[in-house]
Amino acid sequence: MYQLIKKLLFRAQPEKIHHTVMRGMKTIYALPFGKNVLRAFCDVKTKGLERELFGLRFSNPVGLAAGFDKDAKYIDELACLGFGFVEIGTVTPLAQPGNDQPRLFRLPADQALINRMGFNNEGAAAAAKRLRHKKSNIIVGGNIGKNKNTPNEEAVSDYEKCFHALYDVADYFVVNVSSPNTPNLRALQEKEPLKQLLHHLQLLNAQKLKPKPILLKIAPDLTNEQLDDIIEIVQETKLAGIVATNTTISREGLATPAATIAEIGAGGLSGLPVKEKATAVIKYIHQHSQGKIPIIAAGGIFTAADAQEKLDAGASLVQVYTGFIYEGPTIVKKICAGLRK
Repeated sequence: MYQLIKKLLFRAQPEKIHHTVMRGMKTIYALPFGKNVLRAFCDVKTKGLERELFGLRFSNPVGLAAGFDKDAKYIDELACLGFGFVEIGTVTPLAQPGNDQPRLFRLPADQALINRMGFNNEGAAAAAKRLRHKKSNIIVGGNIGKNKNTPNEEAVSDYEKCFHALYDVADYFVVNVSSPNTPNLRALQEKEPLKQLLHHLQLLNAQKLKPKPILLKIAPDLTNEQLDDIIEIVQETKLAGIVATNTTISREGLATPAATIAEIGAGGLSGLPVKEKATAVIKYIHQHSQGKIPIIAAGGIFTAADAQEKLDAGASLVQVYTGFIYEGPTIVKKICAGLRK
């Protein structure tokens, strides 16, 4: 049924229809028995799929990646769709509008998206306020970044502000230095600035009564030498794990006409074209860390087979985003059913 509905949805501008659909789901959730209707439609059998990772118990290994619910507006509604966890953000200390629209594009021939959102969000404090009022007990990750106008030399301060703002309401944190849509952000993946940033956050974390797991989100475009540096830094700073991977800046092997891609312009590519790259990164990290670094996989996960491929490569959990757009609200149900088999 969703494949029929999708044809109508895909006629609308992607960002506009995203907000329309999510507001509609919020309306259904608020109706008497609305919550039960959503749960019945997307019921997930979680027995045997529970995961224990960095001190948290996940009802199932399928989460929603950052970028879908940037401002934590739909946590309870998304929990009804069966997600084992939801990652909000990327949030920044101050609200910012992001890049000019249009900034989100579909590539149906490739089952992919290109986005250059630019960390559009209402700020860390606004997200924290909403999370304080959530009703579900779903695990929530806080994906944090820096404001566009903050120079890299002062980036540590922005991540610190986000960490403090979300500390009481997030179950884990993800440090995002890998988005291609904030100028110079990926330079923070270089060894010394990254080490400085992560050391500082872990120092703040250690001062808390109950430290929270902190993970690092990395790009799929890193060389093996850069991945070696990432492994070394993650182990040295005692991070809880890695989210692999973010979107790619590559445009290789696309079925979408080159003229269309050129017209779209800059942005991060997600979906099936990232699948092999993400799996290769996960496998490399898992093997070269002797399996000592927990990994949350993201990139090209549409089916149970896709999820199993990531788990076999060394991931402990998986996240969907583009697959959610293309497969619809029962994606978690279908993936979990396949994993149970």
